[in-house]
Amino acid sequence: MTLFLAVVLGVFLVLLHRLFISPGRVDRWVGKHFVASDYGLPPREQLSSRRSGPPPSAHRAEERQAVADAAWEGDWKAAERYVRAAGEDWDERWDRLELLKHVAQRDDAWLDAWRAAEPDNCDAATLHASIMVRQAWEIRGSAYAHAVPASDMNRFRAMLPAAIEEARKAALLDPANPGPWVVMVTAARGAQYDRSRFRPLWEGLVERAPHHYEGHAQALQYWCAKWYGSDRRMMRFARQAVHKAPPGSPLAGIYLHALSELTERSAAFALPVTPMTRSLLKRIAASFDQVASDDERLPVLRHLLAHYMLRSMMYAPALEQFRRIGPWCGAHPWREAGNPVMAFEAARGRAAKLSRTRPTPTPRVHGMAR
Repeated sequence: MTLFLAVVLGVFLVLLHRLFISPGRVDRWVGKHFVASDYGLPPREQLSSRRSGPPPSAHRAEERQAVADAAWEGDWKAAERYVRAAGEDWDERWDRLELLKHVAQRDDAWLDAWRAAEPDNCDAATLHASIMVRQAWEIRGSAYAHAVPASDMNRFRAMLPAAIEEARKAALLDPANPGPWVVMVTAARGAQYDRSRFRPLWEGLVERAPHHYEGHAQALQYWCAKWYGSDRRMMRFARQAVHKAPPGSPLAGIYLHALSELTERSAAFALPVTPMTRSLLKRIAASFDQVASDDERLPVLRHLLAHYMLRSMMYAPALEQFRRIGPWCGAHPWREAGNPVMAFEAARGRAAKLSRTRPTPTPRVHGMAR
C-alpha cells in the first residue's frame, strides 16, 4: 500500500509540475511578460553575442599588442620580458605563453631567434614544445577518433613523442617551472600514455603548481571516458578540484567543464538534481566570488554555472549569476542553440520566473500636467 501511495504521489507531482511550471508555459511567459530590467538584468536590446564577457582593459590590450608587434618585427626580447614578468604566478605565466603561441602562428621567426640566443631559456623551450603539440592536434582535428582519417591519426601520434621529449628537455632547464609539465600532460592522451605513464607526469605538475588551471583542464580530458578514464573517474577528479581550489583561483570551474563534457557527449544526459550537486554548485559560486573580477577565465565559467544551476532547479542562484554576467552572451552553451541572444534571454527569463523573485519595475517618469 505504501508503495502504491508513493507511485500515485509521484505521478501527481509530475502532473503538477507539467501543469504549472512546464517549459512551454514558462517560455510563453518569458516571450510575453519578461522584462529583464525588472529583475536587475540588462534589457534585451543591450545583449551582445560578440563576447562572453567584457573586453580586457585598454592597458592589457595595448601591452599584448605591443608584444605581438615587437615579435613580428623580430624583437624576441619583448616576449621574453613579458613572460618573465609573470614571476611565479604560474597560471599567468602560462596564459602569457598561450598568447605568444598565437603570435607565433602568424610568424615564428622571432621564436627561432630567441631559442638560438638563449638555448637554456625554459620558457622559449616550453613554447616550442607547446607549438609542436598544437601542430599535431591541428592535423588530427577535434573529431572523435573513429571519424579521423587513419593517415591523419598516424601523423598525429608520430609527432607527439617528439613534443614530449622537447618538453622534458625544457623541464631540465628550470626544475621549478610547471610549464613543460603542462605540455606533457596535454600531449599524453594523444600519445596513448596509459595510466602508469600518465601519473608521473601529473604528479610532476602538481608538485610544482598544485592548482594550475590549464594543467587540471588537460588532465580532466585524460580522465574522461572518450580517452583513458570514465565518467566516474572524471567526475571524481572534478569534485577534487572544487574542494582544493584556493581563494582567488577559478579552479573550481573544472567541475563545470566536466559537466559540459558529459552534456556534449550525450544529448540525453540529465544532470542529477541531488543535494551533492547543488552543494558543489553553491561552493563553486562562492569560490568565484573570490576571483579577481578582471580574470578573463571567469565570464565563461559564470555562463556554465548559470546554465547548470538552472538545470539543477537552483533558480534564484542562477538568476544571481545572470546578474553578474551582465549583457554578454557570446558563450557556450547559448551558442549551441544557434541564436545565443534568444537562448540567453530565455534562460535568464526562466531563472527569473521560476525563482519566484518579485519584479521591481523601473519607475517611469510621466510628463507633468500644465
